[in-house]
Amino acid sequence: QVQLVESGGGSVEAGESLTVSCVIAKFPSFSARAMGWYRQAPGKQRALAGSISKDGSTNYPDFVKDRFTISRENAGNTLNLKLNSLKTDDTSRYYCNIDTVPLDSWGQGAQVTVSS
Repeated sequence: QVQLVESGGGSVEAGESLTVSCVIAKFPSFSARAMGWYRQAPGKQRALAGSISKDGSTNYPDFVKDRFTISRENAGNTLNLKLNSLKTDDTSRYYCNIDTVPLDSWGQGAQVTVSS
């Protein structure tokens, strides 16, 4: 069964940066799949925070554009998310999964808390 393990995150002040990472184990087709970072704040639905194609092309929603950067390391089945210029509204738990049609199983996520 595919295992998604997020790490990183933490508590920072507005304007600072953080990096979260994810290792996807038991997923031999990782390099051939578009992947995504999702986030969920308390009381809100999970939303896509950005995606990266198998070839490395990225796409971001307007609310994070020019602030977040996704990268991938296919050799290690690793997905990274660099969060810059953080805002209090970015406070969420961040998850990795397949883009568009996520797997049913999710990891524990990485908490990012931004204070003003």
